[in-house]
Amino acid sequence: MTTAVSFRDLTTLEVGGEASRFADVSSCEQAMTHYRQAISDGLPVLVLGGGSNMLVSDAGFPGLVLRWQDRRLEVLEESAQQVVVRVGGGWVWDEWVAETVARHWSGLECLSGIPGLVGAAPIQNIGAYGQEVAGLIRACWVLEWKSGEEIRLTGEECRFGYRDSRFKQDWKGRYLVTSVEFVLRPGGAPDLRYKELQQRMEGREVTPVEVRRTVVEIRRSKSMVWDLSDPNHRSAGSFFMNPIVSSELADKLSQEFPQMPGWPAGEGRTKLSAAWLIERSGFPKGWGEGPAGLSSNHVLALINRGGASAADLLRVAATVRRGVLERFGVSLHPEPEFVGFDRPVEDLL
Repeated sequence: MTTAVSFRDLTTLEVGGEASRFADVSSCEQAMTHYRQAISDGLPVLVLGGGSNMLVSDAGFPGLVLRWQDRRLEVLEESAQQVVVRVGGGWVWDEWVAETVARHWSGLECLSGIPGLVGAAPIQNIGAYGQEVAGLIRACWVLEWKSGEEIRLTGEECRFGYRDSRFKQDWKGRYLVTSVEFVLRPGGAPDLRYKELQQRMEGREVTPVEVRRTVVEIRRSKSMVWDLSDPNHRSAGSFFMNPIVSSELADKLSQEFPQMPGWPAGEGRTKLSAAWLIERSGFPKGWGEGPAGLSSNHVLALINRGGASAADLLRVAATVRRGVLERFGVSLHPEPEFVGFDRPVEDLL
């Protein structure tokens, strides 16, 4: 175990104070040893993935940070119709997607290029280009802190929603995700649902390899691939989620703004484009002054241009959120996890 590790070295935003304690673990026994010691010492515990979906306060985290390192890969079932694989939560997400493509297992190729670890994928129910990971998860294996036991939770029990799951709600802080069971299609054709991706694939062979290559191309053009040579790389990806509003409000807005995109999101609900709302509220790509601002390639990404503090990023986020609310009457909600702050997220913004 090490001490006083800076979150600037642990997160893709490269901001935040220090963690009092830090440990990499690859077994439930190791994790429980560190956990019990921290609890005995009166310290809180935080499980860290790739640090790609997190904003840490300048005060840091006064407790133990655990990072899960298990990279198991077990084929549990295999037939001509499907393959079921159990994957360690310590796998880098994009490396796992690349592995599935190399093995000709389809299903995850549209989720290429997303930073972070496999263990964080079900917590956030990551999604992109018409795919959500929830549709491919059969179960999650978790370490329950209270009992010290590793248990299996079905995908249905996780109650996945849009960028949401019970791990972010009533299960928050209760488990460490140790591995995930995925159901994939051997030799199957990719399912293209996203218009931009469909357009980019015109004239190309629709295979997992080509879809992965195209998705990475698109993400790279938007600075949504972790690349140290990109001046926009210090980000947490999309900072705001696409808002889901009442269809009544969406219809009212569409009358005033006919070009506003929207998608059905369940009975009486419509999902709007956060990026569209932000740009039309006066915040173009590259907006902002000083060390924090919007990416020059994607308005949804708040970036640390170098030397930014968490407070700098909060000011940018609050200004953008307030501008959208004043222009459209729509509240944007942040996607990253906020760590080490003394107030709820809504009060910070």
